[in-house]
Amino acid sequence: MIPFLDLKKINQRYHIAFQDKMVQFLDKGWYILGDEVQQFEKSFAAYCGTEYCVGVGNGLDALTLIFKAYIELGKLQEGDAVLVPANTFIASVLAILHAGLVPELAEPDLNSYNLDLNSIQKSRTSKTKAILAVHLYGQLAPMEEIMEYASKEGLLVIEDAAQAHGAMNAEGMKAGNLGHAAAFSFYPGKNLGALGDAGGVTTNDKALATMIASLRNYGSEQKYQNNHIGYNSRLDEIQAAFLNVKLPDLDADNVIRRKIAAQYLDNITNQKIIMPQYDGSRNHVFYVFVIRTANREALQHYLANNGIQTLIHYPVAPHKQQALPAMNGLSFPVTERIHEEVLSIPISPVMTDKEVESVIKALNQWI
Repeated sequence: MIPFLDLKKINQRYHIAFQDKMVQFLDKGWYILGDEVQQFEKSFAAYCGTEYCVGVGNGLDALTLIFKAYIELGKLQEGDAVLVPANTFIASVLAILHAGLVPELAEPDLNSYNLDLNSIQKSRTSKTKAILAVHLYGQLAPMEEIMEYASKEGLLVIEDAAQAHGAMNAEGMKAGNLGHAAAFSFYPGKNLGALGDAGGVTTNDKALATMIASLRNYGSEQKYQNNHIGYNSRLDEIQAAFLNVKLPDLDADNVIRRKIAAQYLDNITNQKIIMPQYDGSRNHVFYVFVIRTANREALQHYLANNGIQTLIHYPVAPHKQQALPAMNGLSFPVTERIHEEVLSIPISPVMTDKEVESVIKALNQWI
């Protein structure tokens, strides 16, 4: 069986380093917001090219705390609308709702699966105060044109960079440093993954970073003195330690992902399969490699019978989820087509050449 993602094999590379970190962690006896968190915040901010990184509990909290902090700072108000792609993972929408804001769903571009300027202009209303640009599947949204438009219109732009660690634009600027603030998830399956839940916020806005650091810790900047109605969402010290071990290899792992993606794009020629759009640049880090077909169920069953594990990102669009009944009557044909046709095939920095060749051969032989 070719696994969709072999996390055990990915993390086996760090077995000794993880053990060393665990011993150091136990010897220090400091378990919350210690040296490892501070080091990771410093290193990841430097990696992204931002002034600040604030470690939080997970990617959903990272997004939610950005919106909550903007409300505390008076840059947003409860009831303001945030434009978000309709085809995103539901966490993007949940964060907006958790903050007391209103999600405005917009159709993505069918080729890139991301928001573009056209979709933003079509969907924006007088209530729109922010844009949540999701770098879906690891590919950057067109941030230059989004930021130019947002600047003219006085809108905030938040990056949902949960799937785009290390993606960069033509000028070499990385995800996390392309909007006013960005949310990252370090869920184990991400390109930079912890061994449990973890998240972070990057920004160049000192006031925002300070507010998020307070909100993640009960709204407190000094113990037992609470200035805001906060939360408990701190990056765990041991997860930060593991992330500190893995961060130096992120770019090299992304190079391998792009290499495998290029092999797929060059060699999968089955006319029944729609391949992802990719210009060969570093703007895509292929968190997942997503193909489309009109007969997904048959293809997934065929691949399973040939020993190839696949996943669907994502089978149900947010506006069709039972948890969001107010949206259930909405219609987004492009989004719904995407969710009915997409299939993610194996891609990871530990795939062998033989495994890649087997996936290509199986897809080309599907009839």
